[in-house]
Amino acid sequence: MTRFSPSVILISTFLAASCGNLVKDESPESKEANLAQEATADQVDPPSWDDPKVDHISTEWPINDDDLSFWDVPELEVAFVDAQPADRNDAIVVGELGVDGGKKDMIVQLAEEIAEGQHGDYDSLLIVHKGKLLFESYYRWGRVNLTHPQASATKTYTSLALGRAIQLGYLTMADLNKPVVSFLKDLDPTKFVEGAELITLHQALTMRSGIRISDEQGDEFEKDPSQVKGQRLVQAILGQSAPITSESQSSFSYGNYSSPLVMQVIEAVVPGAAEDFIKNEVFGKMGITTYRWLPGLDGLPAAGWKSSITSRSMAKVGTLAMNNGKWNGEQLVPEAYTTKATSRILYNGDDDIFGGGKDVSNQGYGYFWWNADLKSGDKSYYSASAQGGGGQFIVLIEELDLIVVTTAHMREPTTLQLVAERILPAFIE
Repeated sequence: MTRFSPSVILISTFLAASCGNLVKDESPESKEANLAQEATADQVDPPSWDDPKVDHISTEWPINDDDLSFWDVPELEVAFVDAQPADRNDAIVVGELGVDGGKKDMIVQLAEEIAEGQHGDYDSLLIVHKGKLLFESYYRWGRVNLTHPQASATKTYTSLALGRAIQLGYLTMADLNKPVVSFLKDLDPTKFVEGAELITLHQALTMRSGIRISDEQGDEFEKDPSQVKGQRLVQAILGQSAPITSESQSSFSYGNYSSPLVMQVIEAVVPGAAEDFIKNEVFGKMGITTYRWLPGLDGLPAAGWKSSITSRSMAKVGTLAMNNGKWNGEQLVPEAYTTKATSRILYNGDDDIFGGGKDVSNQGYGYFWWNADLKSGDKSYYSASAQGGGGQFIVLIEELDLIVVTTAHMREPTTLQLVAERILPAFIE
């Protein structure tokens, strides 16, 4: 069955998740369905997250069912596809595909194919061009105000928070080249492994901290989280890692506790807690109030995963980056930091490009942003992207003033190839 409607029509499950005044069937047999239809940030609990009892940050459709999970939301039977997105008073400027840019027929055809499952298990596809949201679509578990697990795209939001701290003067650009431990005052340097003081913020942000913690050591941290709360996690990491050398810092090592170091610095330098800073100075400044960000082992917002935001909020993050750190005219993140974060600081090679394909090459990394060249026709376009396992992407193509947002739930997405092959041609003059 084709789960697609070429006109802007929403089936009842989507309406339940997006309309502010909903008349519900209160019969007992409909209660469970209504609860699922109304799920937003408070009810999203991806199965890979282990602490569903954490306090929820915000709510839009409060319901009394702590056990409702992301996967309990009914799957859309008909895709929602809108080539003229609605103005939802969320500070997102909207326009019309084909009028304000882009070739409508090409994008709508792609949406139909996605709805039919031809490109994998997508939950949403949004396109922003020249500052306007021109296309918005939801499939399967996607909803306009249902937050979606972000996996490693969370790292990009951590980078954004660090940039905001720089903009507000709690750090400087020069501080990026200072040792991480210089910002953390509750550590005992006498118990560090050799070379711990060599790890700078710059190296942590580019996944070159040189930390080497085995899976077995990580499992021990998990067994007794009370022993690694706060800066004790950093103490444990820097006390148990293999020695940190120029050789170990010369190679890209994704993960391995680099991102928690950055969140620890944010916690140390901003007034109050990092969680409140993110809420008030980062997401709050962009009007992002429906989201969830669970704590890591150290009790701080998990810097590398465990966040969940809406697709429209992802579009806001992309717009901020595209505008060199500005949101609605206010400089939230320094232009210099944004440029550095989205640049190709290092080259990773093309052997294993997440979301890649024949037209994706020259993979690199910035400050928790990936980058690659996307080929369309005989020309390549530089792209920077937030990426999360399962198919969460915020893709920026600055030359075309184009932002592509996707959420999904698949092991091997080909999102960057899809952007290169099917979306770029619709926006190249």
